[in-house]
Amino acid sequence: MGAALGVTFLALPIVGLLRRVSWPTLWDQLTQSSSREALRISLYASLSATLLALIIGLPLAWCLARMQFRLRRVVRALVLLPMVIPPVVGGVALLGVYGKTNGLLGGVLDSVFGIQLTYSIWGVIIAEAFVAMPFLVLALEGGLRSINTRYEEAAAVMGASDFARFRRVVLPMLRPSLVAGLMLAWARALGEFGATITFAGNIEGRTQTTPLAVYTMLESNPEGAYALSFLLVAVCVAVLIGLRDKWIGGISR
Repeated sequence: MGAALGVTFLALPIVGLLRRVSWPTLWDQLTQSSSREALRISLYASLSATLLALIIGLPLAWCLARMQFRLRRVVRALVLLPMVIPPVVGGVALLGVYGKTNGLLGGVLDSVFGIQLTYSIWGVIIAEAFVAMPFLVLALEGGLRSINTRYEEAAAVMGASDFARFRRVVLPMLRPSLVAGLMLAWARALGEFGATITFAGNIEGRTQTTPLAVYTMLESNPEGAYALSFLLVAVCVAVLIGLRDKWIGGISR
């Protein structure tokens, strides 16, 4: 009975969403100009944020998995922090660093390099990378810890360089964790709302991602809001299906 209540509690919101979708006009709602623009910005920003998270997160995951240093627990706590703080608070924190007026680095970036991160597509990318990177780092750290270092040691004895050992030994064994981490990070970036609206704003055609468009359309165009919501849910379901062998299948075993 308890399990059935739990499943019902989780499933009813999805049923309610599907019930409100206007199926005859679904395609028209998804292809209207505001929806297309929000989808374009979301895809560009989320893919860019995932790439940025990979560039920054892979060395960090390597350090956490392979190196012993005094502040490792503190660093891991910092990695987890974006997962547990309210996203709006994350956006406020980013403003404190990259804000044009009072930010720690924002004024310098604007005056010296002419770069303004707030209320721009770059701000969307930074906000999404901030909240998505922990998912990638944790997946990569777990994958690196599961790899037996004897294979790398054997390759080193045979004269392989550090890069060759990583490319030919580590990377093939790390690939499942890497793919899983990238998919989770991308899905999290695609669905980001709080940090984005706080740090980059909700400017249509500039920083308005799909979740922000849903929020805006709820009053003016509810059918469009439910259509975009259905699309985001469908993407998340596709990601879960793609991860079933790595995550859900592993849990069931």
